[in-house]
Amino acid sequence: MTRHETSLAYAARIERVMSHIADHLDDRLELDDLSDIACFSPYHFHRVFVAVTGETVAEAVRRLRLHRAAVELNRSQHALARIATRAGYGSVAAFTRAFSSAYGLPPAAYRRAGQDLRPVPQQSGSQAMTRATTLREALHYDVAIENVPKLRLVTLPHRGDYQKIGVSFERLFAWAGGLGLLGQGARMIGIYYDDPDSRPLAELRSEAGLAVPEDSPLGPEMAWREVGGGPVARLVHKGPYADLDIAYAYLYHSWLPHSGRQPGDAPCFEEYLNDPRSAPPSEWLTAVNLPLK
Repeated sequence: MTRHETSLAYAARIERVMSHIADHLDDRLELDDLSDIACFSPYHFHRVFVAVTGETVAEAVRRLRLHRAAVELNRSQHALARIATRAGYGSVAAFTRAFSSAYGLPPAAYRRAGQDLRPVPQQSGSQAMTRATTLREALHYDVAIENVPKLRLVTLPHRGDYQKIGVSFERLFAWAGGLGLLGQGARMIGIYYDDPDSRPLAELRSEAGLAVPEDSPLGPEMAWREVGGGPVARLVHKGPYADLDIAYAYLYHSWLPHSGRQPGDAPCFEEYLNDPRSAPPSEWLTAVNLPLK
């Protein structure tokens, strides 16, 4: 097997592990079981995993479980004890310490902040825009109109809840890490085709993308896509991905109706400006791009 073929094989095997982890966050994820999935010896699996992904298995599991907890805090009324248990913590106190360290707020305060700022479907248009204006002042959103050069991406499709697109990104990271493509100007882009309020969660269409060299060999289910190539309305959101619906609410309810511009015939896309594996969620930066005519 050539060096290039070996890199592809390693990437595919770690990709399988990341998919398994994301799909089994409620299970005990033992290293011996994961090494079997990757078809690596248990003596060597974890070193290979860290080399390809840049984080330990425990760090990956913790990050994904805390992200799911943030989504549950925003979307559900589940008790903190239940969310803490699903996130793998034996007590609310331990969960609160871990969540506060990552997200900058204790879980109860994070939930209250989301309820205070997040527009609700029952609001009239004027109420929604008033709340979105308040949100802009609270979060310091600035919208800029920029001409974005065309960008070519390797993408993996995702079908369902946008908050679970991380599964496709984890697969892309494993593929790119195995080929040594991360850290070479790779840019992370998410493409979102549907309004999440317009259809059932299971039917939402999106793609996880990475900008990598154009001679990169594609893995299973991957395809080339293009974004940009024209004007966009761009705002940068600082904070967890679970809160991005607030940024979209401001963009559509407050900015767009008063902008004098019309949306273009292309889906919104997000660029993730820092690495979610190394920065805490409270510091995550996401550029939301609304294509314009």
